[in-house]
Amino acid sequence: MISATTLLPSPVGDTASIVKWVDTHLSHLTLEGPSHTVASGRFRGGQRAADAALQAFSVRGYAGRRSEVLPHSRRGASGLSPYIRHGLLLLPDVWAAVGAAVGEQGAPAKDVEKFRDELMWQEYSRHLYARLGSGMSRPLRGIPRSDGDSAFDPWDRSMACVSLVLDELEGDGWAINQTRMWMASQWNVRHGVDWREGEDRFFAHLLDGSRAANRAGWQWTIGSGNGKPYGFSRWQVEKRVPGVCDGCVHRRACPIQEWPNSPEWLPRPADTNAAIGRDAKPGRTAGPAEVDVPGSAGSPAWVWMTAESLGEDDPAMKANPVLPGVFVFDAELLLQLRLSSKRLVFLAETLAELAETADSIGSRLEIHLGNPVDVLSGEKVATTFAPVPGWRQRAGRIRPVEVHPWPWLRTPGSGSLQSFSAWRAQF
Repeated sequence: MISATTLLPSPVGDTASIVKWVDTHLSHLTLEGPSHTVASGRFRGGQRAADAALQAFSVRGYAGRRSEVLPHSRRGASGLSPYIRHGLLLLPDVWAAVGAAVGEQGAPAKDVEKFRDELMWQEYSRHLYARLGSGMSRPLRGIPRSDGDSAFDPWDRSMACVSLVLDELEGDGWAINQTRMWMASQWNVRHGVDWREGEDRFFAHLLDGSRAANRAGWQWTIGSGNGKPYGFSRWQVEKRVPGVCDGCVHRRACPIQEWPNSPEWLPRPADTNAAIGRDAKPGRTAGPAEVDVPGSAGSPAWVWMTAESLGEDDPAMKANPVLPGVFVFDAELLLQLRLSSKRLVFLAETLAELAETADSIGSRLEIHLGNPVDVLSGEKVATTFAPVPGWRQRAGRIRPVEVHPWPWLRTPGSGSLQSFSAWRAQF
């Protein structure tokens, strides 16, 4: 049995019970701290919630409504990203599901194509992060503006549009892509504050927070991804959120009345990160193409589950359905990140469902708090490859006896990632 020094009881019950569980065991590591644990106002963790969200999503009208903010009835954004982020919905499965909608729902092909472009952006960002790792924290090309005062908060909540976005971000742990671009542009393009500080603030709250998609989105918005910074100004707000400016205290002297188009605010030329152009080790980036059984260490006794892949279709879990699972809340990492408790409640809801399923088939799920390497070293574990540097570092020390392929939508290759459109055209 794995050492029980960090073993936690399994979370059970409704959301209120799981909020209490997180507050008891994990709140000292969260952004809000003890006695202030909260759940997302909109999203619930677990496979059942993920499947229901996918079933309820209609791609019809997506191309025209994906950027609408209010009223909610006009929104086209799917809200599937928290489930995709944690492997509850796999990109290949979502791709297939929206394709089927052409016949089943009579969805126009343009809507399916546009939504699939967004799935491909998710995949592209994973390719970038898998290849570059910590290099994603540096400008991909160009030098974004960074002459702002970091003591000044660029997100002025007295602005009705900013308050609207932050309320949703902090309440639900989510925001549509359009408003994420607004906030990134306001932070760096207009105010010149280091983009990484804003990205960290977003990351702390987002249920779908990943260094892949979040960093890629910020880099493209501020212009260091493609050299074309996105300008946030009043006309976007009036177009996407009709009427919100009418009640704003700044309606007669709007600080974002005009788009910040001063040339000196654009990224200056700089050398492109060389690794974007070519991957010398695409196999390392992509992970194994088939189940990897290193050496002759024997059969696995546990399935190591990670936050990247918590769905019932996780390859390692599907291949070893009766083996006990183990999930480790990385205490040191959480202390560093200080994520909102919403994210940990979402994960705990997912783990509660997995524990219930394991119990129903005579297996079990162990949940630990500590260092995954300390918990799992010396154990024979099966796991699914994850395209993140942290997984590689830990797996290198844990030495799984069985590594399953990551379910890529498109397998990474050695070619250039300098342009999303050029990369997209390859497939």
